[in-house]
Amino acid sequence: MNCLILGPLKILVAITGASGAIYAQRLLDNLNPRDHEIHVVQSNYAQQVIAEELPGGLKPPAGAKLHNLKSMNAPFASGSNPPEAMVVIPCTMGTLGRIAHGYSEDVLLRAADVVLKERKKLILVPRETPLSLVHVKNMELLLLAGAAILPANPSFYSGAKTAVELADTVVSRVLDHLGIPNALAPRWAEEKE
Repeated sequence: MNCLILGPLKILVAITGASGAIYAQRLLDNLNPRDHEIHVVQSNYAQQVIAEELPGGLKPPAGAKLHNLKSMNAPFASGSNPPEAMVVIPCTMGTLGRIAHGYSEDVLLRAADVVLKERKKLILVPRETPLSLVHVKNMELLLLAGAAILPANPSFYSGAKTAVELADTVVSRVLDHLGIPNALAPRWAEEKE
């Protein structure tokens, strides 16, 4: 899944109420609406977490399209117009479980259902610990359905000196899986002989 995408992508960034709003912000900071069609949807609780964790609020890039959680008129709510990729970042275990079981009560969940059924790229970035067997089984269902599970586990070999630099080690991997070139974090070096 590390292939580079040629041409613009329609990307849906979905933000849920898990701690880790910095991951969503840094992903949005590194998606250019001049290069890709960017859509954003937030769960109800995401807004409360964003208020706690991002004092200046979420700052989507100019040109990103924001969608209401309850609007099923969003262009990605139908299999006839799916996004090429959807990233749920950060992803609560509740959202992950609802996606795993096809529970589509709002446009965020419906979009994930559409992405899976249309065999597009779904990337889930859970930020939860410890995991229960229920979480693991839900992840198994999603992996079998074709989703990528990319836990928000930063890499410490990067030498990050700030929380943003540490978050970028995760965001860099998300961009890799989207096929979008980036230099946000250092790559693992080849062994020196």
